[in-house]
Amino acid sequence: MTTPPHWVRWLFPHLHIEPEDSPKTSPIFDEPWRNISWGDTASSLQYVQNFQPENKDISHLRILLYGPIGAGKSSFINSVSNVMRRRMTCPALASSSVQSGHSFTKQFQTHKIRRGQGNPRTFCPFVFNDLMGLEEGEGEGVRAEDLNLALKGHVKEGYKFNPVSSLSNDDPYYNSAPSLDDRVHVLVCVLSAAYAEVKESILQKMANTREAASNLGIPQIAIITNIDQACEETEKDLKNVYKSKHLKMKMKDFSTAVGIPLNCIFPVKNYSEEIELNDNVDALILSTLRQMIDFGDDFTDNM
Repeated sequence: MTTPPHWVRWLFPHLHIEPEDSPKTSPIFDEPWRNISWGDTASSLQYVQNFQPENKDISHLRILLYGPIGAGKSSFINSVSNVMRRRMTCPALASSSVQSGHSFTKQFQTHKIRRGQGNPRTFCPFVFNDLMGLEEGEGEGVRAEDLNLALKGHVKEGYKFNPVSSLSNDDPYYNSAPSLDDRVHVLVCVLSAAYAEVKESILQKMANTREAASNLGIPQIAIITNIDQACEETEKDLKNVYKSKHLKMKMKDFSTAVGIPLNCIFPVKNYSEEIELNDNVDALILSTLRQMIDFGDDFTDNM
C-alpha cells in the first residue's frame, strides 16, 4: 500500500489509499448529493436583491468573514459584488499570493455591496466585514480577543490589527456602545479546499472563535473556496461540485474538525481569472449568500 505524501493531507492524515492492484473507482458520484438550481440564477438574484431585514430596528445584516490567510475572504466579497452589480468589481483589495506568510488585510473594514448597475448610492441591506487572517502560532495574525470584540460590535471602522496587542477600551477605535447594526449577525469561516493541510493551532483558533460566537447565539456557516484547484472534475465542470467525492470528503473532515454541520458548509468558486460573469460561478455564490442572509435574518428577528 502506498504511503500518502504530506501534500495530500488536509486536516487529518487519514486519507485512504487503495492498493495499486485495486480497480479504479470513479472520482464522482452518479448523482449529486446536494441539489442546486444551476439554470435559475435569476430567481436567486431577485431573492437577494429584494431582501429586507425582518427586524426594522436594524438597517443591515453584518456578516463577518474569518479564516486562515489566503483563504479567499476578500475575493469572496468581490465575487458577491460582481454577482450583485452584474459586472467585475473590486471593493475589497485582495492578494493572489500568500508567500509572505502574513495577512494581506490589516484593518477592520466594512464593505457595502452596491445594488445592481443603477444608482451607486443604493446598497444591499447586508454588509461584510473583512479582517486580518488567522496565522499559526501566538502573536501572529488576528488576536482572539479582537475577533471576540468584533463579534460584539466593539471594533470601529479602520482599526489596525496588532498581532501582539489587543484593542483596549480606552482606544479611540473602541466602540463602547455598539448598536444592533454594529454587532455581527452571521459568522462565516472561510477555508480553501486547495490547502494541503491546516495546522492544528489554526484549527484551534477557529474552534475558539466558533465557541465565542456560539455563546452569543450568532449563527455560523463555512465556505470552502478554490474548489476548482482542489478537484480536477470540478475544474472540468463546476456542476460536478456536489458529485465530487474528494470535495465531499474535505467538507466532512472540516465539519468534524471545527464542529460546523455539513449542511452549513458551502463550496464556492471565487472570481479570480475571469473577466466576465459566469452563470455557474454565480449559482454557487448566490446559493451561499441566500443561506447567509436567511440565517442572519432569523438571528436579528429575535434580538
